[in-house]
Amino acid sequence: MNDAPALAPLPYHRQIRDYLKEREQELWNWFASARAKEDYAEALRLSLLKSTYRLAATDHPELYSHVAAACQGLQLDVPVTLYQAQVASAQANAAIYFLPHEAHIVLSGPISTLLNSTELTAVFGHELAHFFLWQAENEDFLIADRILQAVGNDARAQPTHLETARRYRLYTEIFADRGAMHATKDLPAVVASLVKTSTGLTTVSGESYLAQTAEIFSKSAVKTAELSHPEAFIRAQALSLWATQTEEVDGMIAAIIAGKPSLDELDLASQHEISRLSQRFLSQLLRPRWFRSEPVLAHARLYFPDFSPAEAEDLTLIDALKNTGTLLQDYFSYLLLDFVHIDRDLEDLPLAASLQWAECLGVAPHFEKLAVKELGLKARDLSKLKPRIAELLTSAEKIT
Repeated sequence: MNDAPALAPLPYHRQIRDYLKEREQELWNWFASARAKEDYAEALRLSLLKSTYRLAATDHPELYSHVAAACQGLQLDVPVTLYQAQVASAQANAAIYFLPHEAHIVLSGPISTLLNSTELTAVFGHELAHFFLWQAENEDFLIADRILQAVGNDARAQPTHLETARRYRLYTEIFADRGAMHATKDLPAVVASLVKTSTGLTTVSGESYLAQTAEIFSKSAVKTAELSHPEAFIRAQALSLWATQTEEVDGMIAAIIAGKPSLDELDLASQHEISRLSQRFLSQLLRPRWFRSEPVLAHARLYFPDFSPAEAEDLTLIDALKNTGTLLQDYFSYLLLDFVHIDRDLEDLPLAASLQWAECLGVAPHFEKLAVKELGLKARDLSKLKPRIAELLTSAEKIT
């Protein structure tokens, strides 16, 4: 491949950056402060001196020639210092550490002897792509990364925080693999470097592994189970799709990393989106004036203190709800159930409205099973009510 697509932050990077800047402004400002950067820089320099052997360019010119090639491929002008980790390891690896206007890469294991020339350039391209991302747009993505690391390591972190940090790391590795492509313009070599570093094999065919990954994806849906680096076959497939400029590549990668929406695996951005959809949903559910009794509105304000029913129809809501997949069946069905018996004076009207909404959303069978199970309703009573729904709701609107 001669030309790789432009290297740019993935949509998820921007989504989380925007969320943190908007909704965690105080935290963002602290991590962006000069003091925070200064403290980090001093700690990093000392740690590197203690735990590594610094590889001078005069002593290791070949390694630095691969660094120069990677920098050229990424159009990155930054001084780079290489180190070898002092702790012996059989696992070949590399890691980059960021300081403003300087990059520090620590090698571990036999990576410099395991990989050939192009593969080494790919590894350096991968690591320097992290730097490329972190320095972009006033270091916004570096600040986001450090916030998520700090929050994820806090004992008070919620599952949404941990999931957000996990996804951000995974997307960053996908981005860094694209940097390896920019450094080498050689997809099989980049893939071979991934396989060699993960297996320790000295001879690997990138073309063969790409065929193997295509076979995996042809047989089943795939979702990563990893916390920091996607599995090698996922990284190879994601890189192949991007390198060949496959349409909808970002959506495919999102499906691999996040899978289908689940309440147990929401990140901060999707949690915020579900909350926003929930408020839209309730504002439409309670749009009929007969539904706006004091007990019902008080219950809605337990969800959203500033809640108020909508006055106009939300024409895009149903499609937006259908895009939530399995959440539509479970979470939003339970949300409907929650308002069925809040105000007993409304009699069958809330249940009739909920059945109508469930039908519109295509989850009526599931909702009816939940109504029988959770509310103790009888299936035959639901069957008797359904033919009267339109009449009941129309009459109620006329009265109000």
